[in-house]
Amino acid sequence: MHPRSPSIISSSSRIAAHNLVKSTSSPLRCAAGAIPGYVRTFSASRSRRLQRRIVRPAAAERTFITSATRHARPAEGSFKPQEADRESDQVDVCIVGGGPAGLSAAIRLKQLANDAGNEDFRVLLLEKAGEIGAHILSGNVIEPSAMQELIPDWLSEDNPSRFEGATPATKDKMRFLTKNSSIPIPAPPQMNNHGNYILSLNEFCKWLGERAEEIGVEVFPGFAASEVLYESDGSVKGVATNDLGISRAGTPKDSFERGMEFHARATLFAEGCHGSLTKQIVKKFDLRRDSEPQTYGLGLKEVWEVPSEKHRKGEVVHSMGYPLPSSTYGGGWIYHFGENLVSMGLVVGLDYQNPWLAPYGEFQKLKHHPEYKAVIEGGKCISYGARTLNEGGFQSIPKCSFPGGALIGDTAGFLNVPKIKGTHTAMRSGMLAAEAAYKAITENSDPSPVFLYDYEDSLRSSSIWKELKQVRNMRPSFSSPLGIYGGILYSGLEAYIFRGMTPWTLKHKGHDHETTKFADQSPKIEYPKPDGKISFDILTSVSRTGTNHEEDQPIHLQVKDWQKHAAKEWPRFKGLENRFCPAGVYEYVDDDSREIGKRFQINAQK
Repeated sequence: MHPRSPSIISSSSRIAAHNLVKSTSSPLRCAAGAIPGYVRTFSASRSRRLQRRIVRPAAAERTFITSATRHARPAEGSFKPQEADRESDQVDVCIVGGGPAGLSAAIRLKQLANDAGNEDFRVLLLEKAGEIGAHILSGNVIEPSAMQELIPDWLSEDNPSRFEGATPATKDKMRFLTKNSSIPIPAPPQMNNHGNYILSLNEFCKWLGERAEEIGVEVFPGFAASEVLYESDGSVKGVATNDLGISRAGTPKDSFERGMEFHARATLFAEGCHGSLTKQIVKKFDLRRDSEPQTYGLGLKEVWEVPSEKHRKGEVVHSMGYPLPSSTYGGGWIYHFGENLVSMGLVVGLDYQNPWLAPYGEFQKLKHHPEYKAVIEGGKCISYGARTLNEGGFQSIPKCSFPGGALIGDTAGFLNVPKIKGTHTAMRSGMLAAEAAYKAITENSDPSPVFLYDYEDSLRSSSIWKELKQVRNMRPSFSSPLGIYGGILYSGLEAYIFRGMTPWTLKHKGHDHETTKFADQSPKIEYPKPDGKISFDILTSVSRTGTNHEEDQPIHLQVKDWQKHAAKEWPRFKGLENRFCPAGVYEYVDDDSREIGKRFQINAQK
């Protein structure tokens, strides 16, 4: 269930509306030459028709084609796409998601296999974006501990393939904002960024993807895993990719191609926050039976190019307070990195009470605060994006292993909220899962899917567990009647005195959406008109995401019953959906033919 929306909208639809991210309309790309004996060719069309020929060293040549199964158009309405045969391939480990966790798992698996002389050990990574990193928001402060373990020379001048986009963090600032003032406050130890780096996470993931291919990972960008496959005993068998060439009406077009199945002995899900396949896995294996509900935040981010005199390379600034009301958890940031670039943004806890609050509107207000305006005024906004975050922390971590696979990274919810960092924990979880998977597969000759017992054990003895347990009570403390002030006070005690050693663990209040008050019980919020220089209307911002979809394809956001939803939710919340979405996807429009005078719709690309 989505943290903000009424229950009639499907949970995948509601979270997906928040996950507005950069994508690409360019053809698929690959670096097949990096893998000896491995050749891939992609067609230039956006339909991603693929013909793949694999020549495996010291083995017979094998050919399979996923685009050759073209169907003659049958009588109208007689062909059901899901009844067409799918090609399949068997690999050792299949990884769903090309973010930091998935890429780290893939690299670690091939490191282990190559070091053991097991070059035929196959690791395949599926990424829905057209290229690795395209669905990753830029601007990130990374704690390098996991990276230094995975690729120790990642920044070394002696490494010709080193990552060149890291800016050392040089200065920290913490501010409490009122409407016109900025008050310095002590930053908790968790927010000390000495030794950390500011970087473009988009570019970092692209770089990791190149390193993965160099050592033999089979990286498939542009292929979205859309279905979990199961063995007869109920264990996960692998995944299938989405069908292509389906019209908006759900009927097959001339370009129709069936998706492909990838079978594996271990399938690692690295989909990020609230992934659609992860939700199915969690439900099937009841992985949340011993954990609290997950809670969420919405992060909105822009990258600006600013005048050189305003750029303070390496400076990290975080803020709390304005523009959010005292009952709402959240905060802003400005990171100075690269050449005259700043990443700035706002995170809003999705357990906010007032249905009139619009996270996008709050973000535009934040940019006009003197602390932020002084940096970006005279600059140029070059990109925008938004995504949801798992904020539940230690209390909300589910069981992460199940028959045939595991959850890794933000899929499992390893974000350290007080530290405002999750890349290092995501990467480490991927590495731990990789080590458990390789051991389980190589020590068990049975070709069936494996259970990663060692992954659960290694998680509990890892720095991830220790780190999240230490700060477990900070985020829930902001849900007290004292709001942000009580949270700051309690978090200070936890940071400097308790240090996570208290015998109690605070609980979350429940699901985020349960905190939403009715519209007539809450003060209405009016947002100022954007000036087009510092603040922007939502359509202008969406144009900066680079998001582009094929016109004639199914709409992935679904509402179970449009009229029932509108009739139930509009009188209570007066268009909450209009306001919580950072891309203007959901909308109520005037319609005199409806009893409530409104029609609920989804604004898909046309």
